Amino acid sequence: MQGLRWLQLSEDELNEFLGRGGTGVISFSTDPDDPPVSIPVSYGYNAEEKRFYYRLSFPPDSRKAELVDRPVSFVAHRRTDDGWRSVVATGRLSDISDAPYESAEIQGMWAIRIPLVDVFERPPRETTFQYFYLDPETMTGRKEVMTDS
Repeated sequence: MQGLRWLQLSEDELNEFLGRGGTGVISFSTDPDDPPVSIPVSYGYNAEEKRFYYRLSFPPDSRKAELVDRPVSFVAHRRTDDGWRSVVATGRLSDISDAPYESAEIQGMWAIRIPLVDVFERPPRETTFQYFYLDPETMTGRKEVMTDS
């Protein structure tokens, strides 16, 4: 009989899974009696820096503006040819929207690829975005492994 186990991803497996970018869910901390605010996002990942980059919009009816300075968790997951993989990172976002072009943060963005996903009522190129990065305080990755029981 086959069973299912979850094992930690090695650093190489984690970097391969995250690639240069993809999609996931970012959750913003809220008050203790409220659920976190979770939204699907596109991300870029720079393996050399171990840093995530995000392009976030702030429409008028969004709570993100009041929560962006709070702790976040970010989850990327998907089924691969070898089974399910997931990565969970936690920390705080840093706003780099006004960083100078020469800054390490902006230069680090050149090594990534943030997918442009159209989830708005107008084309993404007509949407105003702010740019952030996450230097994870914690980051773990897991993979699905089938076992013989």
